[in-house]
Amino acid sequence: MTGRLDGKVAIVTGAASGIGRATAELFVAEGAKVVAADISDEQGAALQRAHEGNLVYVHTDVTSESDIEAVVERAVSEFGKLDIMFNNAGAQGDPAPIAELTADGFDKTLALLTRSVVLGTKFAARQFIAQGTPGSIVNTASAAGLQGNWSAPSYTIAKHAIVGVVRQAASEFGAHGIRSNAIAPGIIRTPIMARSFGIPLDEAEEFSAFLETKLGAGQPIGRLGLPEDIAEAALWLGSDASSFVTGIVLPVDGGATSIYAGSFATDVVAAASEYSAR
Repeated sequence: MTGRLDGKVAIVTGAASGIGRATAELFVAEGAKVVAADISDEQGAALQRAHEGNLVYVHTDVTSESDIEAVVERAVSEFGKLDIMFNNAGAQGDPAPIAELTADGFDKTLALLTRSVVLGTKFAARQFIAQGTPGSIVNTASAAGLQGNWSAPSYTIAKHAIVGVVRQAASEFGAHGIRSNAIAPGIIRTPIMARSFGIPLDEAEEFSAFLETKLGAGQPIGRLGLPEDIAEAALWLGSDASSFVTGIVLPVDGGATSIYAGSFATDVVAAASEYSAR
């Protein structure tokens, strides 16, 4: 299928790599104009060059309210409107266990993972209402937002909070035709995995392949996820094909959360330690 987003304008945060990049490129391929928001300027500029005329890169710190407001304004000034807001940017945050977690570390994690979603929802909804048009807000939650023991406590708590944002926004904005949903990825082969364990980025692909050999067979579907798996879900939630869908958190996890409480937090630490010791 092609043209599923013909005439649409989308913002994708965290668009310079991983899930965000795969989604931005799929959105363009399906006919959308895209504003790619990130703080990785070199990668963002390269993405813009690769899709000149259909995608613009905007340096955006998603923890900054003014930056998020500005990127929405840029979408409108560049392409005339906004139809889809994909709040995707994120990182692991503070890895400390609860007994050692500082208030500062916790606050920074919430700012990056949860407050950014609240702000993205806020400014996108304002724009949709001002336009008088329906709109779709899609957020990246996590399997760690559905179960414990998938990640560090601050990440787990922040991702659980996104579920609340999604449901509240669905309630508040449904009458305007604004939909609010989230995707809960399982274990996805992205560069964030390498960064989380101090693996050099130039080894990210090698580390990703190593994790596949160690953890893939343990997933119900027999493999780890790819950024493209999440991009396809974001495409559906952003498109008119899901026009009667709002307030959901869609697991895209190869079935992992449907059958067991995730042991990923311990499994991946063991795999990363084995990789680093080679």
